[in-house]
Amino acid sequence: MIEVRQYSESDAEAWNDFVAKSKNGTFLLDRRYMDYHADRFTDHSLLFYNIDGALIALLPANAEGGILFSHGGLTYGGLIVSERFKTTDALDVFTSLRKHLLLDHYERVIYKPSPWFYHTQPSEEDLYTLFRFGARLAGRDVATLIDLTRMLPMATLRRRQVARALGNGVSVVREKDFGRFWKVLDDNLMQRYGVHPVHSLDEISLLASRFDNIELYEARLDGETIGGVVLYVSADVAHVQYISANDEGKRLGAIDLIFSRIIESLKPRCRFLDFGKSTEQFGHFLNKGLIFQKEGFGGRAVCYDTYEWTLWT
Repeated sequence: MIEVRQYSESDAEAWNDFVAKSKNGTFLLDRRYMDYHADRFTDHSLLFYNIDGALIALLPANAEGGILFSHGGLTYGGLIVSERFKTTDALDVFTSLRKHLLLDHYERVIYKPSPWFYHTQPSEEDLYTLFRFGARLAGRDVATLIDLTRMLPMATLRRRQVARALGNGVSVVREKDFGRFWKVLDDNLMQRYGVHPVHSLDEISLLASRFDNIELYEARLDGETIGGVVLYVSADVAHVQYISANDEGKRLGAIDLIFSRIIESLKPRCRFLDFGKSTEQFGHFLNKGLIFQKEGFGGRAVCYDTYEWTLWT
């Protein structure tokens, strides 16, 4: 018998400790990260306890209109489990989850599992269980991943851009103050799409003060910031969270130089560099120009999946 409890603030320490020791959790699933945008979502995160009262799994989630999302404010989530968690445990957890949600009059679950390359041990018990419970694949976004231990060569165009940046005196620095880069990023997004970054400057600065995992690399010319890249670094994966350059940075290949430096920096401490998604509309639209640039660094396709589970079938 699995007991399901809804998360409360008093569970924060136990939650964070479990995430840190799990086989598929990252710092994005720490409550100190998740809760920075708590005002935007109705949290319905869940904790699962076995018959002995031991915590065996977590589900970061929010609720909206009879639907449970895992989690609407995160790129991935899904069930967070320990190294001892096995396939039969997943079947028991999902059985209890279904009963719990039906009692609360939920109709569906939108489930975004963490991709395999974020796992420190194999951890796809949830995918098998979703199949057993009749969930359907609702979306498949394509991202670009570099295996830093077996790298493919960088494309000629990317190498030329690196040489151009170096030839024009562009340098790359690690920076802790996000202010100058955030102006470049915000100006770019407003000009191209009429939107601001997902994180405000205050939010990203707060998160970076809480987590050393958030790293900013800037390209500079004559002391001016002309581009930058923000990385989220987990145990084995560095994820590209933001990329942006101003017109001068684009002309001089600033982003190419940053990535050439980042790749060399990451090799001793990470296995993968995840450039993130190049798709929209649950994968039905592919930004060919964006993925062309990412693949030029030697990356190849991996998928971020979304499942829809109808509870009453």
